[in-house]
Amino acid sequence: MTVPTTTRLTRADCEAMDAADPLGRFRAEFALPEGVIYLDGNSLGALPRRVSQRMRTAVDEEWGRGLIRSWNDADWYKAPQRAGAAIARLVGADEDEVIVCDSTSVNLYKVLMGALRMQAGRRVIVSERGNFPTDVYVSARVAEQTGCELRAHDPADIPAALAEAGDDLAVLHLTQVNYKTGRVHDMAALTAAAQAQGGLVIWDLAHSAGTLEVDLNGCNADFAVGCGYKYLNGGPGAPAFVFVARRHVEALWQPIAGWHGHAQPFGFAHDFAPDPGIARMLVGTAPQLSLLALEEALTVFEDVDMGALRRKGQDLGDLFIRLADQELAAHGFGIASPRDAAARGSQVSLTHPQGYAIMQAIIDRGTIGDFRAPDILRFGFAGLYVSHADVWDAVATLRDVMESGAWDTAGYRAVKAVT
Repeated sequence: MTVPTTTRLTRADCEAMDAADPLGRFRAEFALPEGVIYLDGNSLGALPRRVSQRMRTAVDEEWGRGLIRSWNDADWYKAPQRAGAAIARLVGADEDEVIVCDSTSVNLYKVLMGALRMQAGRRVIVSERGNFPTDVYVSARVAEQTGCELRAHDPADIPAALAEAGDDLAVLHLTQVNYKTGRVHDMAALTAAAQAQGGLVIWDLAHSAGTLEVDLNGCNADFAVGCGYKYLNGGPGAPAFVFVARRHVEALWQPIAGWHGHAQPFGFAHDFAPDPGIARMLVGTAPQLSLLALEEALTVFEDVDMGALRRKGQDLGDLFIRLADQELAAHGFGIASPRDAAARGSQVSLTHPQGYAIMQAIIDRGTIGDFRAPDILRFGFAGLYVSHADVWDAVATLRDVMESGAWDTAGYRAVKAVT
C-alpha cells in the first residue's frame, strides 16, 4: 500500500494500513513480548512460536531419549540439505545449490578461496568501501594469502572499477544490502558487468535473505553466502548458508576439507574426495540444535509471498521516513538510508551525534533498534511481524525522549559490549 505524503499522518492511519495488510496474520506466528516494539530483526530475528516446541522435542525426545540413534531415526543427518533447500526458494536458487553450514565468515572464506583458484592468473578482488567488517577482514586476509589485491570502492564507483581491472579482475564481492545505510546494490547489473570482464561474483545476502525478492539464478550469480539469524529468524548464532551455482559445483575447490564434505563420510578414507554436489561445502559436524531451530523457523515462509513481503518492507520504511520528517524535524536527526524504497532494504538508519544514548533510552521504553558507530540508529522492518502501528509508536517514543531530554543521562551514555 502507498503511504500518504501530502497529509499529516495519525496513528489511526497506521491502524487502517494494518487492517488492510495481507501479511498481518503472520504476526501471530512470533512470540513477541507484550509492550515491546521490535525493530531489530535485521540483527536478530524474533522467535517463531513453532521453534520452541521443535526445540523441546529435539532436546527431550531426540537427544534425551533417542541419543545418537537420532542421527538416523530423527533424520538429523540431512538437515543441512533440507534447510538449504528451504532457503533456496527464498533466494532464487535450486534446492541442490544451497546448503546450511558454518558461519557467514567461514562460508565467505570458502567461496572466495575457491573462486580465486578458478581464476588463475587474475589477481584483483573488487569490493565496497564500507562493507560489513567481517567481509572486509576475510577478503583482506584471503588477498594476503593468495597474493591478490583487494580494491575497495564507493558504491557509485564500482562499475568503473570493474572496467579498470579488466582482464585482471578475479572476483567481485559485495553485500547486497549495506548493513549501515540499507542501500541495495543492483545485483543483476553488477553481476553482468563483472562477468563481462571475466570475473566471478560473490554476494553476501545477510541483510536481504528473507526480506527481499532475491533471484540468484535469474541474475546468473556465481556464489552467495548469508546468515540464518536475521530475517530468517533462526535464533542467535544460527548457522549460515552458502550458494554455489550448479555450473561451478564440480570445479569448486573447497579449502577447508572436512569429513562431512567427503563423498563417503562414513567410509573413513584417509584421502579426501569431495562430495560431488553442494555437500562438498560442509566441513564438520553441524551444531545440530541450532540447525534444527533454523530449519523449523524456515517453515514460517512456506506460505509467504516474497513479493508481498518486499512491498511491505518498503512501505514500513517509507512510513518511518514520513513520520520522522513529520515528528522529529526539530531534533537534529539525519537519514542515512535512501528515501527511494527501491534502493533501500528493509531498514531505515537515522543519524544523530548522540545516537547511542538515544537508542538506549528508547530501548529502555520498549522500542528496540540498535546502534552502529559512529552515529547510526538502525531500525529494521521484518514484515512478517512488524506492524504499521509499531512504526508510529516507535517514532512517538523517539519524539518523547527527545522532547523530554530523557536520553541525556550518564547511564544511557555508558557504552555496552554489544551495541
